[in-house]
Amino acid sequence: QVQLVESGGGLVQSGGSLRLSCAASGRTFSSYVMGWFRQAPGKEREFVAAISWTGGNTYYADSVKGRFTISRDSAKNTVYLQMNSLKPEDTAVYYCAADRFGGAVPTSVPGSYDYWGQGTQVTVSS
Repeated sequence: QVQLVESGGGLVQSGGSLRLSCAASGRTFSSYVMGWFRQAPGKEREFVAAISWTGGNTYYADSVKGRFTISRDSAKNTVYLQMNSLKPEDTAVYYCAADRFGGAVPTSVPGSYDYWGQGTQVTVSS
């Protein structure tokens, strides 16, 4: 069993930055693909970014490419999402997720992820 706890959300002005963290419990964290998803009010959950177990492969949604960076520190059992040049449309609850079997291939498919955090709110004001 893996538990994921997100932190780092908050209120920021348009153009600002935030760094989200996701702390994972469990000894096998380093072997999982890790992903970030988000859900805005009235919308479906959408993929944001994912990273392979080694950190060597990353995958981003087109809407955040060039602005967001996903990274991981396996020694700390933590995955990060650095968000720059934030826009009001980035406002959402951000969720961290773990895929036990993704290996070197990060995926954008929510159904591939086995564990989810409870989310952290990010609000970008215009």
